[in-house]
Amino acid sequence: MNIFTKSLAALAAFATLSSGAMTATTVHAADKGSIGIAMPTKSSARWISDGNSMVEQFTAAGYEADLQYAEDDIPNQLAQIENMITKGVDVLVIAAIDGTTLSNALENAAASGIKVIAYDRLIRDSGNVDYYATFDNFKVGVQQASSLVDGLKARFGDGPYNVELFGGSPDDNNAYFFYNGAMSVLQPLIDAGTVNIVSGQMGMDTVGTLRWDGAVAQARMDNLLSAHYTDKQIHGVLSPYDGLSIGILSSLKGVGYGSGDQEMPIVSGQDAEVPSVKSILAGEQYSTVFKDTRELARVTVGMVDALLGGSEPEINDTTTYDNGVKVIPSYLLEPVSVDASNWEEILIGSGYYTMDQIK
Repeated sequence: MNIFTKSLAALAAFATLSSGAMTATTVHAADKGSIGIAMPTKSSARWISDGNSMVEQFTAAGYEADLQYAEDDIPNQLAQIENMITKGVDVLVIAAIDGTTLSNALENAAASGIKVIAYDRLIRDSGNVDYYATFDNFKVGVQQASSLVDGLKARFGDGPYNVELFGGSPDDNNAYFFYNGAMSVLQPLIDAGTVNIVSGQMGMDTVGTLRWDGAVAQARMDNLLSAHYTDKQIHGVLSPYDGLSIGILSSLKGVGYGSGDQEMPIVSGQDAEVPSVKSILAGEQYSTVFKDTRELARVTVGMVDALLGGSEPEINDTTTYDNGVKVIPSYLLEPVSVDASNWEEILIGSGYYTMDQIK
């Protein structure tokens, strides 16, 4: 089923729920406008969920939604965005692969009167970004590191702890917020000698993982273990994303952690993807950070409604996100730390997953 068919199906479902049939009201609502949605990749379950949530909510609100995935190919995303501009969408919602590569495309959008909302990833180096919808990304990092420290204390006592750091993709502005948030928790412990970065590898220029690639993270973890841990135990790994966590855990299990008398290190994560939730329940990954994509879609639809209705979108941050040209007015949602103690309440209780999906 292509996206146009999906949109029609969603509109039909909405009309049926609203009035039992396709009505003039529904047809009129469809005239609200066309929204181009550019997502980075389907390789992460998180982005599939984002795309589905936005198509569902935009079509239910009376918009035509054109959803495109670029499979982490920058020229492909540029071509998709240019095509949306040519087709005359009213608003572009963009989760950029590389937030520094879209300036020319956004100039074309501005020339055509098309508003731009950066979705979860800040678009940098362009004055043609109108709003930004995201989560409190610094707080995500704080939650990851806080959970890591809590797990270290619970599993390994008072320390000191041998820990390694992983960062997200250096071309994703959020990766720096995650890292800086985590280091606001970890740096005092490093300075005090409670946390020991055995490899000495710190800083996003060193620990970043291009394209959030789990295979790259697994290979780096392999190298860290062989170079620095042949005669000592690793207690924890700061991982900023579940896809990296799974690769890191594969490397750890490959040298015997989690079996025999080798306790699994504490490994953090983000996005509450199903494999990682299952890993948490299996006693492997320690925690993740849940970001409700339904709420992010709701905020984005609200921004579009306001923009096209001639009013000001709701924002709650006007200082944090400077994209190199201007500070982008933003709406920041709250992330939630999830571990074995609260996963059911947060993930099942909210209706985000069903129990059948997890068990």
